Amino acid sequence: MSSPDPAAADVARIAAAHPDAAFPHFHPRPAQGWINDPNGISHLNGRYHVFFQYNPESARHHRIAWGHISSADLVRWEEHPVALRPQGGGPDAFGCWTGVVTDDGGVPTAAYSGVRGDGGHSQVVISRGSADLVSWTQDGHVAASMPADPMVTAVRDPFIFRFNGKRYAMQGAGLASGHAALLLYTVEDLFDWKYQGIWLTSENPVAAARTPAEIWECPQLVRVPSGDDGDAWVMMFSLWLSGDDHEHANGVGHLIGSLAEDPATGLPVFSPETGGKSDLGRDFYAPQIMQLQDGAGAGAPGVPASSPALAALAEPKALLWGWANEGPGRDGRRGRSQEQIDAAGWAGVLTHPRLLSVVDGSLAVAPAPEVDAYRGTQLASQVAGSVELPPYAEAVVGGGPAALPADAVVELSLAGAGSMDAGSPSDGGQVVFSGALAAGEELRVFVDASLVEVYRSGSVATTLRAYPAPGERWVLRLPDGAAADVWQLEQPE
Repeated sequence: MSSPDPAAADVARIAAAHPDAAFPHFHPRPAQGWINDPNGISHLNGRYHVFFQYNPESARHHRIAWGHISSADLVRWEEHPVALRPQGGGPDAFGCWTGVVTDDGGVPTAAYSGVRGDGGHSQVVISRGSADLVSWTQDGHVAASMPADPMVTAVRDPFIFRFNGKRYAMQGAGLASGHAALLLYTVEDLFDWKYQGIWLTSENPVAAARTPAEIWECPQLVRVPSGDDGDAWVMMFSLWLSGDDHEHANGVGHLIGSLAEDPATGLPVFSPETGGKSDLGRDFYAPQIMQLQDGAGAGAPGVPASSPALAALAEPKALLWGWANEGPGRDGRRGRSQEQIDAAGWAGVLTHPRLLSVVDGSLAVAPAPEVDAYRGTQLASQVAGSVELPPYAEAVVGGGPAALPADAVVELSLAGAGSMDAGSPSDGGQVVFSGALAAGEELRVFVDASLVEVYRSGSVATTLRAYPAPGERWVLRLPDGAAADVWQLEQPE
């Protein structure tokens, strides 16, 4: 299904023509400008829409607008004109920050953090969109302001969810005590949110251990498959600390638990049971998750009321996109200086869409199945030892015919020209990823110019940035007993 927007641009063509060898070809973004948090992820009228924090004027974070891409299939993407812009004199004059898009009685509606001035508190601002989500009306309507609660010192990043037929919202917050918190709202009217108080804090012992922060940014709450026939609630936060300045040392964490209605108040209560890191890389932050169900049960097109497919259609499905930032080099990896970023004219990448589930009580993250469409020419089958990867590649690593040793490790490195020793300091190379491989595990490794995503079966992903120097090549080193299939990534016809 093509976009009805005559101003839409083919993202793959933009990437193929980009002069920077570090620019990704399979992770859609504009050719120029700064991007950060994915926003407003939605699936309406047969298209996936991904908005994102965007400064089209430079490769720095300033006067943030909302960029917009869309796709019918999660593979072929189009870029649309800027959706939301800071409005002079309005509640979002300094920036249209993180938020969501929801269907409000058939009208696409954005709810986002508007910031009036540098250092000011954010407010929840509402904007209405056209049916194709391309045109937006910004009249500066504020649905929720800073709560009159002396304990709450910071608030941002609204997220809307439904439970037991009712619509609620939450925002991330910081408290005077130094703890992170969630604020809860009832949202019968999207234009008038009712504050219900502090909902959860990092004083909770499970949250304190699993999601430590001073502010829980970009909070998410979705229902995901768990086990053969169950589901679980997953709450996810970006773990902000003072002085982060886009470095985000604590990364992203999640809690897994249950959601129930308080019989006294009628409000939902989230009870965390466990949790952990949501990505093991240092270059991943501010993910947004879209709750998606493929069908609506009986009456879904082409599905008989008694069909076995009916249960599958009703299964909760959640897709996640995250932000991978440029940086000066983290964990010893070679990065880009601000001067280099300015010269390149762009900063920030969004990850592949990721499918969430809970396996044996832990979060499992996998690339959306649609990403398989990028597999082009197969370059190797069940290769062992070391294998060179092209700048755009996927490798699937697993056990070969021989048994894996207990200390088996997979390494992805950048090697200097002519070097036989991937990652050797003597030739300026570097190890970008190093991870254990156990019997029965599979690693899917994606390289897209300067973005690396590694997915471990039954676990969370690892997101990393690395910038090949002229003449360097990617080398995947496998332990004894392991083998890999390798594909060149290519745009499908």
